[in-house]
Amino acid sequence: MAHHSSVVAVPSQTGTDYHFSALGGTAIMLAELVDHVIGVDPDKDWITTAVIDAKTTGVVDTARFEANSAGYLDAIAWAEQHTTPGERVWAIEGSASFGRGLTARLASDDEWVVEFDWAREKASKDGGKSDELDAIRAAREMIGRDALNAPRAHDGHREALRVHTVARAGAVRARTAAINELKALVVTAPDDLRAELRGLTTRALVNKCGRFRSSSTRSISRQGTQLTMRSLAQRITNLNAEIADHDRAMTALISETAPQLLAEIGIGHVTAATFVLSWSHHGRCRSEAAFARLAGAAPVPATSGLTQNRHRLNRGGDRRLNHALYIVATTRLRQDPTTREYVARRVAEGKTQREIVRCLKRYIARRVWRLLEHAPPGELPT
Repeated sequence: MAHHSSVVAVPSQTGTDYHFSALGGTAIMLAELVDHVIGVDPDKDWITTAVIDAKTTGVVDTARFEANSAGYLDAIAWAEQHTTPGERVWAIEGSASFGRGLTARLASDDEWVVEFDWAREKASKDGGKSDELDAIRAAREMIGRDALNAPRAHDGHREALRVHTVARAGAVRARTAAINELKALVVTAPDDLRAELRGLTTRALVNKCGRFRSSSTRSISRQGTQLTMRSLAQRITNLNAEIADHDRAMTALISETAPQLLAEIGIGHVTAATFVLSWSHHGRCRSEAAFARLAGAAPVPATSGLTQNRHRLNRGGDRRLNHALYIVATTRLRQDPTTREYVARRVAEGKTQREIVRCLKRYIARRVWRLLEHAPPGELPT
């Protein structure tokens, strides 16, 4: 039986990047790379840790520390008592949320950190759950995995881009909700007011409602409706201004960190920001195939019986990243003649629209990864 090579993440000299080396034969597990795995279950105020022997999976010790700078230093000092520097790895659950502070602290100390994404089995046979059991589970599960995830970067331009992206997304959701409320009020408004507002575009509706003034000559119901509509219109206007501020900041950050993305057809500052945030830094995604898998754009075989060489859409991965790929693909379908020619050729070959979009998303994932890693440009998928 032929053996397939497997890819393993090991820390670089700085401890913040991961080098990936292909090794033939059986997959390499953490037990062959380190002596101990330290599982971490963080929450708002505390971090719970557990040292696990990588060879026996036995629990060496557990502890709990405050989730602040002093607590992080205490956790590292505690780890020094039970493990050897260079022979341990930290498996942190939620390294981008509650575990972010500890992850950054460990990275600055050149510690090897891997991200524990989700549990594949219960912490114990009886289904018991506690912070200590979660920390033990994180360490034990990482021992048995051969695919290790490097945490995303938490500083510099990427962090500035992240906070703008999060705030912008919240403002967009709030604006959508306000617009829906405003349009709902139009439906239930008094007949004369509804007739006045019916048929207006969203922009015209917001502008008109924003100019409403109270009048004692109007009925109480109309006065209340108009004042509420004015409040919603002003909220929408303010949110538009906030979103525009975030757009300008994000465009400036992308222009400094990844201007090559903005030069691509179909990629704007929002989708470019999504790509940069998921990619994070050099070496995090070991290959364009790993980036495509992260995006849920890697093909899933659907071959059976007489149906050969078929694939279906991948429902896993980072769905925000997958949606960004979809937005770029659909934009190119409308605007890029080369993409339309490719689609026409694939349709003639018998491919469905869903299969063609899957191929385009896979190509875009390859292209984006190569641009971010400064590799030569790719070509359309075949």
